[in-house]
Amino acid sequence: MGKPTGFLDYQRKDIAYRPVEKRLKDYKDVNQYLPFDEIKIQAARCMDCGIPFCHSLGCPVYNLIPEWNDLVYKGKWEEALGRLEKTNSLPEITGRVCPAPCETSCTLSINDSPVSIKQIELSIIEYGFKNGLVRAKVPEKETKKKVAIIGSGPAGLSCAMALREMGHSVTVYEKEDKAGGILRYGIPDFKLEKWVLDRRIDLMKRSGIKFKTGINTGIKLTAKALKRSYDAILISTGAGEPRKLNVPGCEMKGLYLAMEYLTKSNKYVSGKLKKTEIILAKGKNVLVIGGGDTGSDCVGTANRQGAKKVYQFEILPKPKEWNEPWNPVWPNWPVILRTSSSHKEGAERDWSIIVKCFNSEKGNIKEAVCARADWKCDEKGKFVMSEVPGSEFRLQVELVLLAMGFVHCEHSKLIKDLGLELDGNCNIKTGSDHATSLKGVFAAGDADTGASLVVRAIYHGQEAAKSINKYLSK
Repeated sequence: MGKPTGFLDYQRKDIAYRPVEKRLKDYKDVNQYLPFDEIKIQAARCMDCGIPFCHSLGCPVYNLIPEWNDLVYKGKWEEALGRLEKTNSLPEITGRVCPAPCETSCTLSINDSPVSIKQIELSIIEYGFKNGLVRAKVPEKETKKKVAIIGSGPAGLSCAMALREMGHSVTVYEKEDKAGGILRYGIPDFKLEKWVLDRRIDLMKRSGIKFKTGINTGIKLTAKALKRSYDAILISTGAGEPRKLNVPGCEMKGLYLAMEYLTKSNKYVSGKLKKTEIILAKGKNVLVIGGGDTGSDCVGTANRQGAKKVYQFEILPKPKEWNEPWNPVWPNWPVILRTSSSHKEGAERDWSIIVKCFNSEKGNIKEAVCARADWKCDEKGKFVMSEVPGSEFRLQVELVLLAMGFVHCEHSKLIKDLGLELDGNCNIKTGSDHATSLKGVFAAGDADTGASLVVRAIYHGQEAAKSINKYLSK
């Protein structure tokens, strides 16, 4: 529980950002993390709340948050690490990119600033790495069962670690040249530097997990070959089908999907691509369509590339502005206006905007024609949109990035050849045990649930591993 009066004695202290003028010159982590001594003080704020909503309601992996908060406050870092690793196989990832629903459900959030759970989690795992406490988990006994994991994002990695610890032989397949999936190619380095990912993958390799990259399963490695070679298969390929904008002018040069833009940028940062091979925002007016985290990542990347001006438009209404430290809808996730580090680097944001079409000059986008949207509830209580008469306006843009989310998993040749049944949302249909319609084939993460949080994908990967192990033990 930390210090009994800690929440009264100490104020929450947030992570600071590096100065804008400095961080825009590189792609390094924007955060300035608190030292371990300060983290101990933050852990002291965890109160004896009786029912830890942070653990039972907020955290998708059910982290034992009050337990490791108390251990950190008492300086028992190694014990805290043990408690953290019981529930979360990738805390160095969630400690950096998770939106921390645990904090919005913290009991202190009823009328005060919540415990700095995300910072504490990250500090525990980094303390462990710094002091040689995080080690490769080599199984005591081999089962001689072979599992193929298709996709090396958070669900695939977490499942691989759990299965390997159970003694199974695990091979992870990735279509890109390096493992990591969306963690490597979809999240910019200023939010998640790739040495963090490489450090974990190196541990996984030392535990005996095999990685085979540059292999598009279903094409280079057929579904028949996979079924013949492995006792079980997990599909964790993510939600690969992006939502597209269907308006006149979308076929023009200068309009790209956000993930294509971010992937190429990340490859450039890692030295895999030249500047001439990426989508460059330098000197251009950039329009990012979509107000979520991916859109924010596009804003930060465009500013680092030297964009002339960055706009970010969202079709939905502007969320409620909320400057108080407490949660207005505790213990639920509040729909409030959030400003990321990227937004603070420069972006003109607007909401309830419809993009009607694009105009061009010699085949290149030069102008977006937009209008304002009016959202109202109809007689059935459904939220419906209409264009505000006379609200049309034009915006000069040379680069448009579509960050409007994903509609469902990609219906790849592998999924088709395996004959997997899809659910009503066109994702892979699974039961509560993550089993698909084909015996011995399982699915986890966004390929199963649709686009969601990294932390939820980690949990689903861990849960899928339990089901796969049960299947292999029959």
